[in-house]
Amino acid sequence: MRGFLALLLAFSTFVAPLRAAEIQYPTVAPGTALAFPRDHGAHPEFRTEWWYVTGWLKTADGRDLGFQVTFFRTRPAIDPANPSRFAPAQVLFAHAGLSDPALGRLLHGERAARAGFGLAEASEADADVTLQDWRFRREADGRFTTQVATGEFALDLAFQPTQPVLLQGDEGYSQKGPNPAEASYYYSMPHLQVSGSVMREGKTEAVTGEAWLDREWSSTLLAADAAGWDWTGLNLDDGGALVAFRIRGRDGGTVYAGGSYRRADGSVTRFRPEDVSLEPLQTWRSPRTNAVYPVEQRLTLRLPEGERSFHLAPLFPDQELDGRGGGLPVYWEGAVSAPGARGYLELTGYASPLRL
Repeated sequence: MRGFLALLLAFSTFVAPLRAAEIQYPTVAPGTALAFPRDHGAHPEFRTEWWYVTGWLKTADGRDLGFQVTFFRTRPAIDPANPSRFAPAQVLFAHAGLSDPALGRLLHGERAARAGFGLAEASEADADVTLQDWRFRREADGRFTTQVATGEFALDLAFQPTQPVLLQGDEGYSQKGPNPAEASYYYSMPHLQVSGSVMREGKTEAVTGEAWLDREWSSTLLAADAAGWDWTGLNLDDGGALVAFRIRGRDGGTVYAGGSYRRADGSVTRFRPEDVSLEPLQTWRSPRTNAVYPVEQRLTLRLPEGERSFHLAPLFPDQELDGRGGGLPVYWEGAVSAPGARGYLELTGYASPLRL
């Protein structure tokens, strides 16, 4: 939403005098038990968090589409004692993307607003995030639903859980760097069964499919020398689920890596940094930002039963999302597949180093 740039300029005229001498954000530490449905909801004391759902859709005539819907919440360094209702104590952002191979480029839209005034809210009790006319929530029957509409497409989707929550890292404490404070609380819900509709060019199509929900909140996520990350979440055809990521340094090397693999029988392997390797196989240069992304990669994992590799190939190359109009960075967010698996690949920090 281009208007968010104007909103930031408006903030700049009064945010400085509203800042507290020092905002104390809570740290992420191991040993904190996650509880549901409470932790589906917002954690407004932390600096940032997101509700992130991605997946593959199938139209009635058998076409594959990819989609992404993400709601972000951030807590600016504003004095919490400030009495003004206009003080931006919380700001919400949202992005949505639709990948259609017939079009060959990513369709996307965004929203942004400070919390309050009936425009933007994030419940602390359960998943229920509203941003103007966009919404993501958990219904009374346990399904998650989302409704988003942009100038180019609209999504009205429901996600039925079919598996238990997958706690990432050490029971939800997910380290992202050499310093244990560089971490998030993180859980996933793979193999969500999707139903609903996609609207484009005035035509509404029923869709089904499979999706993945990621939830993270943190106050300090990246090391000072980190430039961005490569992340993938894959739903495996046998019912297994896989997350792998590497945090990249400004020199292109790996600062940290991790993830998890839940087998179809429910057993879980947590990856150490040395267990994860991502090797670029093919790059794509954006004609808009000139960023070069490794859109095709070989993921190799060290497991107790031996190495396992996945050749990740994009649904199509041009799945770059330029979020600068909504206060977020440029990144690549794309549907990918491998033999026996389908999911999403996220590539950040390639247009410019990412700072959170």
